Amino acid sequence: MPISRIAIGTPGEACHPDALKAAAAEFFSMLIFVFAGEGSGMAFNKLTDNGSTTPAGLVAAAVAHAFALFVAVSVGANISGGHVNPAVTFGAFIGGNITLLRGILYWIAQLLGSVVACLLLKFATGGLETSAFSLSTDVSVLNALVFEIVMTFGLVYTVYATAIDPKKGDLGIIAPIAIGFIVGANILAGGAFDGASMNPAVSFGPAVVSWTWANHWVYWVGPLIGAAIAALVYDNIFIGGNTHEQLPTTDY
Repeated sequence: MPISRIAIGTPGEACHPDALKAAAAEFFSMLIFVFAGEGSGMAFNKLTDNGSTTPAGLVAAAVAHAFALFVAVSVGANISGGHVNPAVTFGAFIGGNITLLRGILYWIAQLLGSVVACLLLKFATGGLETSAFSLSTDVSVLNALVFEIVMTFGLVYTVYATAIDPKKGDLGIIAPIAIGFIVGANILAGGAFDGASMNPAVSFGPAVVSWTWANHWVYWVGPLIGAAIAALVYDNIFIGGNTHEQLPTTDY
């Protein structure tokens, strides 16, 4: 069971230069991702008179987030592992691939990166609103929770298969591409229902800047549950105790 490999970490890890560099990499990767992803929606609204909720707006959001996440994961992969998502970090922790203390550093950096990106967007656009994630009128909280669990399961399962599994071989650029593609596809599937976050930090930044917290918990609980399930399923079925290898701290 991967749960037996969960590690707290040492106090000195929180201030170790490698850990701080990894946290900085997560901050900048998240800033890049949120600025491009959230900014694309704001630009589409400006050009189409609030048309981001149209089919064309949904496709534009999916493409923008897929491209931006591909870049954000790629630029951070060699330093922090390119999590760019507190749910991915949580899934890696559940699988014993990152310590709790290092994971907390990642979370702080990811949340700050999202908030800073939204503040920069608000300033650069002359005060335009960074819209918080919200549920469609015909979608219940339970519906949205299931969407977030299933979509994040698919995302973290993909991360495990392409980036964490020690048997993956030299996939190189395939991992960031696959991760970007699954996020883009999930936005097409769930974007019209709850915004398809799959990422607590991506939801947190706009919520802070716009100070909109309605149903915000869904965008934390759903992704964290989905990530934990994906980690447990993939590790137990496809990695197993006999083949598991702790990833170098330079990766996760």
